[in-house]
Amino acid sequence: QVQLVESGGGLVQAGGSLRLSCAVSGIIFRFSDMAWYRQTPGKQRELVAGMDNGGRTKYADSAKGRFAISRDNAKNTVSLQMNSLKPEDTGVYYCSGRTPATTYWGQGTQVTVSS
Repeated sequence: QVQLVESGGGLVQAGGSLRLSCAVSGIIFRFSDMAWYRQTPGKQRELVAGMDNGGRTKYADSAKGRFAISRDNAKNTVSLQMNSLKPEDTGVYYCSGRTPATTYWGQGTQVTVSS
């Protein structure tokens, strides 16, 4: 059974930091492309940051310079360090893992940034 379990969300003031983590089981993690997405009411889920199985990263323009994605293939975890948070970063953050067969999703964790 594939499981992606996010943690680390919460309420933070603008300018603050949060670190999201995602624990993954049930897939061959080191071969999977991992990513963090954000969804806000009325909008489509959007990519925030991704790291493929070779360690290459990509970021949404809004995340560049403030967020950093990392992965630990020994612990099957992927993290998102978010600094200098802004109210527009508010949303539900989802961890995703893409394998050759399909893409798996976590249940999401709420991040709320107050102004």
